[in-house]
Amino acid sequence: MALLLGLMTATVVSAVWLSRYAVAVHRLTRGIGDTVFYGADGQPWFRLEEQRHDVSLDDISLDLQHAVVAVEDRRFYHHPGVDPIGLARAVVRDVRLRGRAEGASTLTQQLARTLFLSNVKTYGRKVKEAGLAFLIEAQLTKKQILEFYLNRIYLSAGVYGVETMAQHLFRKPASQVTLPEAAFIAGLIRAPSALSPWTNYDGALERSHVVLTLMRDQGLITRDQEAGARRVRPRIQPYRQPSDARAGFAKEFLRQQFRSEFGGDNPPDWQVHTAFLPSIQDAAEQSVAGGLARLRRPGLEAALVAIDPSTGDILAMVGGASYARSTYNRAVRSRRQPGSAFKPFVYAAALAKGYSPVSVLNNLTHVRAPDDPEWHPRSAEPDQPDTLTLRAALLESNNPAAADLQQRVGTRAVLRLASDAGLNDLPDVPSLALGTGVVSPLDLTSAYTVFPGGGQFAHPRGIISVYDSGGRQVLDRPVEREQVLSPAVAFQMTSMLRDVIERGTGTPARALGVRGPVAGKTGTTDDYRDAWFVGYSSSVVAGVWVGFDQPASIGRDAYGARVALPIWADFMKRVARELPAREYAVPSDVHGEELCSVSYVQPVEGCPTYTEYFKDGDTVPSQLCPIHQGTLKQRAARAIEGFFRGLGGRIAGLFGRRR
Repeated sequence: MALLLGLMTATVVSAVWLSRYAVAVHRLTRGIGDTVFYGADGQPWFRLEEQRHDVSLDDISLDLQHAVVAVEDRRFYHHPGVDPIGLARAVVRDVRLRGRAEGASTLTQQLARTLFLSNVKTYGRKVKEAGLAFLIEAQLTKKQILEFYLNRIYLSAGVYGVETMAQHLFRKPASQVTLPEAAFIAGLIRAPSALSPWTNYDGALERSHVVLTLMRDQGLITRDQEAGARRVRPRIQPYRQPSDARAGFAKEFLRQQFRSEFGGDNPPDWQVHTAFLPSIQDAAEQSVAGGLARLRRPGLEAALVAIDPSTGDILAMVGGASYARSTYNRAVRSRRQPGSAFKPFVYAAALAKGYSPVSVLNNLTHVRAPDDPEWHPRSAEPDQPDTLTLRAALLESNNPAAADLQQRVGTRAVLRLASDAGLNDLPDVPSLALGTGVVSPLDLTSAYTVFPGGGQFAHPRGIISVYDSGGRQVLDRPVEREQVLSPAVAFQMTSMLRDVIERGTGTPARALGVRGPVAGKTGTTDDYRDAWFVGYSSSVVAGVWVGFDQPASIGRDAYGARVALPIWADFMKRVARELPAREYAVPSDVHGEELCSVSYVQPVEGCPTYTEYFKDGDTVPSQLCPIHQGTLKQRAARAIEGFFRGLGGRIAGLFGRRR
C-alpha cells in the first residue's frame, strides 16, 4: 500500500509538472523567446544574449548540421527524445567505473536543459530533462528541434548559436562554412570554455579531428574528405567585441549575476528586473569619458559606481575607459588601496567610542607605530600641526591624526566597523588608517552608505527579481540593511564630511558647480598611483577611482581632488534633477551648538561660527575662543578662565611630582 501510494503521488506530481511545462514547450512552435533585462524605470533595457542571431535551418550548411549530430547525438533522427541505447551504455560504464563516467544526453535533452533547466548535475535534473525531451519531441519536428538547438547552443566566449560563431570565427555566415570549419565549430560544444578557439586553438583543432572521424564512421563524409579536412588548419579571426558597447560593464555585470544564479542558459521569455536606472547609467558613462578625455593620459582607466543608500540598489556602474577595448570590470574586480578615502571609517569608529567632532588630538608631530619607532606618518603639507580636532584633521586629511586616532580607539575596532560595512580582508597594521588595505570601487562605495543611511549598511544589489515565462517569480532579492553605526554617529560623520567639501580637500566640488547638501572624501595613494573620491547626497552615493591597470604614477600632483573629484562632480550635476540632494534629518539624540569655526570652542565677538553637532554623552567645549578679540567682557572672562586653567595645570603638576 505504501508503495502504491508513493507511485500515485509521484504520478500526480509528475503530471502537474509536465502539464505546466507543456504550455511552455508549445510556445516553442511560435519560436524561441529571450531573457530580457528591465531597468528600474520598468522599461526593457537589453537581452541576455545580444550576440545570438537566429537563422533558419536552411541557412546552416549541411556539413555543420551533420557535424553537430554526429558528435552530439548520432541517433538523433531515430529516438523519441531519450536514446535508450546510449542510456544503457552510460549506465553500464558508470556502474563499472563506480561513478558518473559518461553522460547520455541526447540533443533534445540538451535543448531542454538549455531552455528550461539549470546546469546543476543531479539525478532529479536528469529525470526532468528526459520528461521535457519527450514533450519537445511530441510537439516539434526534428527539423525544428535541430534548428532551435543550433541557434541556442553555447560555443564559448559569450557566443551562442552557430550563425554568430561562424561570423566571429570566420567572418562568414553559417551557410558558407566549409567541412573543416564545420567540424571546428561542432567540436566546441562539449567543452566551450576549455576549447575556446581564442585561448586554446590546438585543443579546438584536435577536437575537430574527433568530429571528422565520427562523421566518416557514420557515413556522412568519405575517407578522402576526412583526410582532406584534417590537413586544413581553419584560420580564425580575432575576437570581435559587440558593436554596441554602451553600458557594457553594467550589462555584463548583470548577466554574470544572472548566470551565477541560474547557470549559463538563456531561458525563453524570462524577465529580469534590475536596480539600474538607464538614464543614470548614461550620465555615469558620459562623466567617466569626459573626465578621462580632460586628463589626456593614454592608458588611464577609471571606474564609477552609484548606489541608492536607502536600498543598496546599484544605479550605475562603469568599469573602465572603454568596454569595446577591454571588458575587465575595474569597478568590481580591481582591488586597490583607497588612501585617505578610508579615513572616515577610522573617525566613525572613534565617534562610536565616545569621541566628538571637536575632541582634540595632541602631540601629532610625534606619532609612531607601537612596534616600529622608525615609522612616522606625514601629510602632504610641509607644516605639521601638533594639535587638531577630529573635524579639522579630517577636512585637512591629516595623516598623523588618522594614524594616532587608530591607535587610540584600537585597530580591531576599525577593522570590525570596516567588516560590518562590507570591507573585508584588510590588514591589521598601523597604516590601516591611511588606506593601505585594498578594496574594490563597488565595495568602498557601498560601505559609504552607512553615513547617509543613518548608520545602516545597505548591501548592494543589481538584480531585484526574476520572473519565468509563466510569470512565476523565481528570484526575489529584498532590501538588506544592517545597523552598524548609531544614527547619531552617522549624522556626525556626514556633518564632518560635508565640511570636507565646504572647507577641506573636497572644495573643488563647489567650484565645479555641485550644489546642495553633499559630503565626501578624497583619496590619494603613494606616488599618485590611485586617485579616489567617494561622496554622497541623501539620494545617491557615488565612488570614483582613477589609475592604471598596472599601478604607476598618474602624474605630478595627481591628487584625488584633481583627478577623481571632477568626474564625481560632473556625474552629480548630471543626476541632480533625477536624484535631488535633500537635507539630512537630525537624530533626536543629537543637538547643535554654535562654535568658532577656527578654534572649535565657544565663540566670541568676531568669530566666524558654524553649528557643531553633539550626541548624548559628548563633552561640549566651554572654553572661549582664544584667537578672536571679542568684547571687553569676553576678554575679561577669557583672562579669568586662562588664569584658573593655568593654576589647575600647576597644581596637577605638583601632585604629579609628589608621585
